[in-house]
Amino acid sequence: MASRPPSPTKMESSATGMGYFSAPFERFIRDEASDWTGAFTLLDTMETYFDSRIDLLQRQIQKHSDRLKMKAEVALKKHAQSSDILAENFDREIRNFKLKVSGRMQSLVNSWQSAKVVRTREKVSFFFGVMSLLVSALLFGMAPEWVHVAYTIQGLYLLPLRAYTYKKRSWHYFLFDLCYYVTILNFIYIWFLPSSPTLFVACYCLSHGALASAVITWRNSLVFHDSDKVTSLFVHIYAPFTFTVIRHFYPNAQERFPALTQLPHLNPGHALLLSGIIYLHWQLLYWKFVLVDRRTKISSGQRTTSFSWLLNDKRGKIGQLLSRVTPERRAPYFMVGQFVYSILTELPAIYLLYDSPRWSGAFLILIFAVSVWNGGGYYIEVFGRKFERELEALRKELAENSNLLSMNIIASP
Repeated sequence: MASRPPSPTKMESSATGMGYFSAPFERFIRDEASDWTGAFTLLDTMETYFDSRIDLLQRQIQKHSDRLKMKAEVALKKHAQSSDILAENFDREIRNFKLKVSGRMQSLVNSWQSAKVVRTREKVSFFFGVMSLLVSALLFGMAPEWVHVAYTIQGLYLLPLRAYTYKKRSWHYFLFDLCYYVTILNFIYIWFLPSSPTLFVACYCLSHGALASAVITWRNSLVFHDSDKVTSLFVHIYAPFTFTVIRHFYPNAQERFPALTQLPHLNPGHALLLSGIIYLHWQLLYWKFVLVDRRTKISSGQRTTSFSWLLNDKRGKIGQLLSRVTPERRAPYFMVGQFVYSILTELPAIYLLYDSPRWSGAFLILIFAVSVWNGGGYYIEVFGRKFERELEALRKELAENSNLLSMNIIASP
C-alpha cells in the first residue's frame, strides 16, 4: 500500500486542465491553490466574526442610546410634572392659608360676639362707668380743678370709640350733630382759648341748653353695662357739669380761665346772639354736608341721621309732629324748630344758672335724675321682658316634651 495516493493519469490531468507536467510541479500547484483557498476562508471567517461583533456592539450602543433617550424624556416629563405639581401645591397652600386666616378671623369675630365675651365687655363697661361716676364725685368734692382734665381724658377715649362703632354700623352721620360740635368747641376753649369770653359764653350756654336738655329729648339712660349709652350720657351731661364747676366751684378760676374776669354776669341779649351765631354756623354746615351733599344716601336708607331717626320715631312728640308735615317741608321745619328749641333751653342758664351755684347744682341733679330714671326703666322693662320671653320659651318646650311623652306612651304596646 502506498503512503499517499498515486499521481493522476493522463486522462485525469487533462480533466484538471494541467496538461502534461511533472508530478512534483503538479503537486506544488495543487498545494499552492489549496493554501490560497484556506486563506480566503479564514478572511471570510474573520470578517464574519468581526461583522457580527460590530453589529452586536452597534445594537448594544443603539439600545443604550435609546435607553438614555428614554431616561432623558422621562426625566424631562418628571421635571415638567414636578414643576406643575409644585405650582399646584403652591396654589393649594395659598388657598389653604387664606382659608385658615379667614377661619381664624371668623373665629375671633365669633369669639368676640360670644356670650362670654359680651358679658366680659359689659362687666368692663359697668366697672368703668361706676368708677367714672365715683371719681367725678370725688373730684367735685376734693379737687374741682381736675374736673376739666377728667372731662378731656374720658372724651379722648369715648369719642373715638363712638366714631369707630358708629362708622361700622353706618351711623356716623350722627357725629355731625350739635352735641359733638359743642364738645369740640368745649375742648378748644379749655385747652387753647381759655381767655376768650366769646367762646366761653357760647360753650356755657350751649352746654347748659341744647346738650343738657338732650338727656330728656333723646331719653339718655344711666346704663353702666352699655358703653354706647354711657357715651351718650357723657356727651350730654359732663359738659354742663364741667362748666358749672368752672363757673362756680373752681378755686381761683380767673387764673386758669381768664375769660371769667370779663364775665361777672351775662348779658342775655349778647349771650343769645353769640350762642345763636355759633348754632347757625353749625346748622349751615350740617345742612350743606349732610342734608344736601348726602341726600341720596339718606333718602335711600343707606345712612341714618338724627333727623330721620326722630322722624321715624312714632312714639316721640317730634316724630308725631313731623309726620303731619309734607315731606319737602320737614327738613326746614325741623331746623327752625331745633333752633327755637336751642334758644329756649338756654334761657335758664342765662337768667338763673350763671349767677346761682345752688340752682346750678339743682339743675345737674335734675338731669342726672332723669338719666337714672330712664336707666332704671331700661333695667326693669328690658330685662323683665327678656326674662318673660325666656320663661315663655321654656314653657313651650316643656309642653312639647309632655305631648311627645304622651304620644310615646299611647303608641307603646
